[in-house]
Amino acid sequence: MKKIIVEVGHNTTKAAILEDGQLVEFHVEKKSEDLVGNIYIGKVANVLPGMQAAFVDIGLGKNAFLYVSDALPANNEDEQLPTPTIREVLSVGQKLVVQVLKEPFGNKGPRVTTHISLPGRYIVYMPESNYIGVSRRIVAEEERSRLKNFGEAIKERQEGLIIRTNAQEASEEQIKRDLQFLRTLWDKTIKQELQSPVPSQIYRDLELVPRLVRDILAEDVALFVINNGYEYKKIKDMVNSYAPELSERLYLHSGKEDIFSAYNVQGEIDKLTKRKVWLKSGGYLIIDKTEALTVIDVNTGKYIGHSHLEDTVLKTNIEAAGEIAKQLRLRDIGGIIVIDFIDMERTDNREKVLGILSEEMKKDRTKSNIMGITQLGLVELTRKKVRQSLDTVLLRNCPVCDGLGRVSTEEEVFNKLERELKTYQEHTTIKALTIELNPQYAASLLDQNNSVLNRLEEISSKIITIKSNEAMHIDKYKIQFLLD
Repeated sequence: MKKIIVEVGHNTTKAAILEDGQLVEFHVEKKSEDLVGNIYIGKVANVLPGMQAAFVDIGLGKNAFLYVSDALPANNEDEQLPTPTIREVLSVGQKLVVQVLKEPFGNKGPRVTTHISLPGRYIVYMPESNYIGVSRRIVAEEERSRLKNFGEAIKERQEGLIIRTNAQEASEEQIKRDLQFLRTLWDKTIKQELQSPVPSQIYRDLELVPRLVRDILAEDVALFVINNGYEYKKIKDMVNSYAPELSERLYLHSGKEDIFSAYNVQGEIDKLTKRKVWLKSGGYLIIDKTEALTVIDVNTGKYIGHSHLEDTVLKTNIEAAGEIAKQLRLRDIGGIIVIDFIDMERTDNREKVLGILSEEMKKDRTKSNIMGITQLGLVELTRKKVRQSLDTVLLRNCPVCDGLGRVSTEEEVFNKLERELKTYQEHTTIKALTIELNPQYAASLLDQNNSVLNRLEEISSKIITIKSNEAMHIDKYKIQFLLD
């Protein structure tokens, strides 16, 4: 059974999702910053033939990026004909209604599409796409066929529907009401378009808390607890309108203790931005991110096993496969992911680890694709990138190391000092100066029988005093001239 625990803060909302007592998803949303699902009326700012794409001004400062495939009419592509060029589809100044598919990342603006979709409780409504789909999480063929046929019966000619997993638990009347609600919502959005200047936002998707209610709250959720009375009342009204039988599972946390600490998940949350992830066996993962991809390295660590090496490696890799799937979901890591499992000699063992990874990734609501093992023995997979990963939201680059994760050694700092002091010999007549350093590096400089200090005094022709300053960053220094 699942539990959903929500902390509403002054400017940030956080939500932890537990399955059988284990943290499996963690969401963070800063107010007014989430863009995915929002709909804008914009205009084409630039057409890029070389990239088969265009930039669209939607009023956010950074222009949005639109691929030609997302600009073509939905499901109307003729596979026998070549894809039109972007210049045949769009022109500068053209007005467009677009929806955000992906959050902006780094210096890149959001990615958008003209293929509009409005998610409801039981269906996703696509007002301009003649298509019927059924959630891949509904596996029984008889049920898939029933829901698809029902969808065909209730949709109108130029509408598209995706039947969501929750529809299995709903009556046909509930699904019909959901569809009618989304039709009305789209009609209001169209009216808003006609009244709005270009560019501007004409529809905003639900914020995190009601989105969790819409997308996750179901029969398999035993508890939905939140620490904010105003939001609690809103979701209580929301649930009473379409699934009153679930309202008894909603609780307002009123205790003095922090809500995540009260439900024993704060410790797990604190680990989600760490580079090293320990496995129960004593092995560990190292998770490193670059702009283009994420690399995960598997190590045996303290685990030495009880038999021969291949068994030790296999057990570590099997445990790592489950933990990697969990961490990708928890940290919401998207894009290209490369995994360096510990080398295994036997082909059947490699296939076993790959199979376990595949099964664990099926628990993830975000679409992923395991590409297989490369010639170098690395596992490649992709995971859909929609919102910013957890570390992007919770962390920023270190102002000292500029995101490198490392600082200069003592020797390198002293060499830099030496180069700088050489210039003072020629350009100043001041005879004494003070160098402020972090206590660790100051002690290191003075511990070497003053040999480093003597060298610095010699090359600068100055009397130097070393000052320890705890406020100094570890690999920075400050030079202050002493006037006569």
